[in-house]
Order: sequence, then C-alpha cells, then structure tokens
Amino acid sequence: MAPVCVLVGAPGAGKTSTGQALAAALGVGFRDTDHDIETIAGKPIPEIFIDEGEEHFRTLEREAVATALASFDGVLALGGGAILAEETRAVLAGHTVIYLSVELPDAVRRVGLGMGRPLLAINPRATLKYLLDQRRPLYEQVATSAVVTDGRTPEQVVDEILTILRS
Repeated sequence: MAPVCVLVGAPGAGKTSTGQALAAALGVGFRDTDHDIETIAGKPIPEIFIDEGEEHFRTLEREAVATALASFDGVLALGGGAILAEETRAVLAGHTVIYLSVELPDAVRRVGLGMGRPLLAINPRATLKYLLDQRRPLYEQVATSAVVTDGRTPEQVVDEILTILRS
C-alpha cells in the first residue's frame, strides 16, 4: 500500500487545500501528517513545541510520516519541515512526490503572520523567507514533480497534478 501521491512544500504552499481537492477529484482519502501528530500527542502542534520542544515534535513527525507512507493509499500531505529529516527523505524514495512551490509574497498572504505556526512566532516574514530558502533544495530533492502554486487556486493546481499523475 502506498499513497497515490505525497504533497510537500513550505507553509502556505497549499498542501491541505490542494490535497483535499485532489483527493476529492481522485475519489480517495486525504491525510495530513500534522493532524496525525496532533492526534497522537493529544494536543495542537504549537503546544507540542512549547511543552516538549521541536526535537520531540520532529521525532513524532518522522514516525507519523513513516506510518502514513506504509499504511495509507490516498493523497498524503506532509508538514512543511518533514523533509528536514534524512530518514524521511529516504522513505519518500519510490513514491510519487509533488512539490507545491510557493514564493514569499503568496506564502505570507496565505499563512498570515504566524498564527498557530510555532516557527513563525518571531519575525514571521524573515523566518518564512529563511525557511523557503533553506528547504527549497530538499523539496526539490524528494520531488518527482513540482507545481507552482503562486497566484493559482487549489483547483488550478489540482488540474496540473492530475495531468502529472496521468502521464
């Protein structure tokens, strides 16, 4: 069992909105590993960061991604930082991974200025730019295809992904 496709990208790339629309178009389920982590931990991600720290969160994230990749056959969205772990990048090999690319202006507009996103709590615009710059090569490394989301609706992005999946 393997996901139909895995969506990766920075905060604000549209992984959840696009993933839900894509799953509906394909008639399959949608799963978000951030939601899985919150369910396992019994609390929201910001609280995990505050109570146990980022390292603990990243451990939960690696486990959630590995479990979902092995047991889920729909559209899977990973948290923005999931690709930071070498183990996660390794287990993504062989899967159809779509990198949803977003540039800073659209990302800022979509995520706001950090509400509910622990890594964006201090100087959100500068931090988001740093995250985009730092993670872009890792997203590109794991991706089998990339789709630009800037200035596009989830439905427009879904249409492009469907074309990729059919080819």
